[in-house]
Amino acid sequence: MSSKNAKVDAFIKSEKKWKDEVQLIRQIALDSGLTEDFKWSLPCYLHGDKNIAIIQNFKNSCALMFFQGSELKDAKKLLKAPGANSQSARRFEFTSVADITKVKAAIRSYIKEAVKISESEVKTEKKQAKMPVMPAELKQALDKNKKLKAAFEKLTPGRQRLYLMHIESAKQAATRTSRVEKCIPRILQGLGLNDR
Repeated sequence: MSSKNAKVDAFIKSEKKWKDEVQLIRQIALDSGLTEDFKWSLPCYLHGDKNIAIIQNFKNSCALMFFQGSELKDAKKLLKAPGANSQSARRFEFTSVADITKVKAAIRSYIKEAVKISESEVKTEKKQAKMPVMPAELKQALDKNKKLKAAFEKLTPGRQRLYLMHIESAKQAATRTSRVEKCIPRILQGLGLNDR
């Protein structure tokens, strides 16, 4: 068994909803020989210097996400993509200790397979992400403000895409306009939607 990370101890101690589930997932990961770290404010498990999996806690579930999960065989279809735009990440989702216990052997097997993938230097083939349609409200703001347009065009395609998806996801024009207004200062600073 690998050694425990003090930051993960503190994370588990502060966890209110998924404490038992996180402890069990942690134990499985450590028993599988992974090294425990604390990245992105979450318990992360590595093999050598390669990220293998991370524990995530949500409102309605907790999860063990594999960074290269799309490369796992997953014959029983136990893994889910975190979202519609996910390319390589796949995760187990749990709502109880019983959920985890049921698939304990599969988790160990997937960890073993994920380690082999990390050692083989397999690169997940990424599909070219399709750029969402430019919302009329954002287009109008960019057309009015050359400085804003230049700043938006300097953003990486991923940052542009996130802004487009965020603005377009609002159902009402007034909400889209409000989102554009809130995003303008960040765009002018060269920041993405989630950059700090």
